[in-house]
Amino acid sequence: MKNFLAVALLGTAVIGSAAFAQSTQPANRAAPAATTQSADAKMALKGNWRASKLMGLNVYNEANEKLGDINELVVDKSGKISAAVIGIGGFLGMGEHDIAVSMDKLKFIEEPVRTSSSSTSTTSRDTTIGAASTTTTNRNNDWVPDHAVMSGNKEQLKALPQFKYSDYN
Repeated sequence: MKNFLAVALLGTAVIGSAAFAQSTQPANRAAPAATTQSADAKMALKGNWRASKLMGLNVYNEANEKLGDINELVVDKSGKISAAVIGIGGFLGMGEHDIAVSMDKLKFIEEPVRTSSSSTSTTSRDTTIGAASTTTTNRNNDWVPDHAVMSGNKEQLKALPQFKYSDYN
């Protein structure tokens, strides 16, 4: 009986000390900075795009002909995107010709691609045009443009030197 009582008291002391150690700290201690962002910080990111969402983005020319899609973004040591690797042509990744173009050669568009037919259907996401303005869409900021546009056609771009990852290792 004495042994049982000793074990029970020892167990209570161990459990009680662990609970006491987890008690809240006094209010006068300096609390760490809050993790919520201020409104200014949120506004600083408005209008930016996520790099992960740019991967696979379709690239068209001015005639709305699909040229390919973005396979990779090349980032310099300061974190600036210096080039986009675009896969031209091919089918399911086979026979694709990768080229690297500087970001100033791409124009990112936030509206769907218009088809060449006489209808106003789109080949991409559906968006709703606001009633008050024809230039404003009611899309939520989903951190990605609809597509990119660059000059040239598939034959001209396939004539450019092929980008090979092994050349840069």
